[in-house]
Amino acid sequence: MNAADTAWIIVATALVLFMTLPGLALFYGGLVRARNVLSVFMHCYAIACLMSILWLAFGYSIAFGSGTSGFWGGFDKAFLNGVTADSLSGSLPEILFFAFQMTFAIITPALIVGAYVERVGFGFVLLFSALWMLIVYAPVVHWIWGGGMMSDGGIFGETGVRDFAGGIVVHETAGLAALVIAIFLGARKNQTTPPHNPGFVMIGAAMLWVGWFGFNGGSQLAADGGAAMALTVTHISAAAASLSWGLWERVKYGKTSLVGVVTGTIAGLASITPASGFVGPVAALIIGTIAGILCQEAVNLIRNKVKIDDTLDVFAVHGVGGIFGTIMIAVFGQGAWMAQLGALAVVGAYTIVLTVALVKLVGMITPLRVDAETEVNGLDLSVHGERAYDMSS
Repeated sequence: MNAADTAWIIVATALVLFMTLPGLALFYGGLVRARNVLSVFMHCYAIACLMSILWLAFGYSIAFGSGTSGFWGGFDKAFLNGVTADSLSGSLPEILFFAFQMTFAIITPALIVGAYVERVGFGFVLLFSALWMLIVYAPVVHWIWGGGMMSDGGIFGETGVRDFAGGIVVHETAGLAALVIAIFLGARKNQTTPPHNPGFVMIGAAMLWVGWFGFNGGSQLAADGGAAMALTVTHISAAAASLSWGLWERVKYGKTSLVGVVTGTIAGLASITPASGFVGPVAALIIGTIAGILCQEAVNLIRNKVKIDDTLDVFAVHGVGGIFGTIMIAVFGQGAWMAQLGALAVVGAYTIVLTVALVKLVGMITPLRVDAETEVNGLDLSVHGERAYDMSS
């Protein structure tokens, strides 16, 4: 065990949890109508709790168990069987590696929340998220990070896919799942109400930005120059994408919005995530600058041209950003084209097929969408019996 590495990953673990609670909750919560903000908070909070238990029970073993098939890790480490305070994973206590990866398993299904806010059934959120994490997310983790079939020496040859912190594992899978659910759900009855609290959106984005240092810097799994570089390029990409998004808004619409700029921040963060361990500051500047414009155009395409109500633009920002960053690894010569594109295709197909199946299955058990009256009145009071704002008190 290396004490410096251990101390840094303890901090990084807290930072990644901070991304979901409260960062993502505030970012998403500020974007919806006032009558739905508590439901968004509830979705993020409940997912964090449920994924933690499921990661302990089966998820960690599926992702990082010693299965030899290359497809999944099996159940040999279910409920942390055989893992003690003295067990090591590299230079880290394995129990810490478990906890760090658990925070990734929390935020990935939580990202999908943005696609179905304001109209989804709470039972569906919980059951779908649980099954999706175990059946889609955990096996993909094993393929890429757990020594599975897409790592070095796997199906793509000697040089496997390069995905430092989750462009494929987190952002592509969550983005595509979000798109599938949005298609099944259909559009909201009211799509014209603006974000009820842009201040929440900015605060949440700022928390995500800070937490992302743990997300990417921690993925080095060491307290060294690689972690410092990953942290630095993460910041540069976020800053560049924020500015390019705002500038592109100014060119197209004549004004630069706060919500737009901070959405650009997330686009830059998602895009640098897979490449953060492989590129330097200048490459990060290029990636972020392109991402701010690319993801904004993806938002316009999905929302206005294709007419899919991916409410908070999960696929356009996270999905497109993660895919773009994964490809840029090959562009900068840090990964094999066949591995990068092949992994995107295989994981994408797997995610879409399994997400469709899970939506249909879970929909037979619990309603996918709330009734029209509940949607009009808002999920906060109708589903959870609470209001975020009592203006009479």
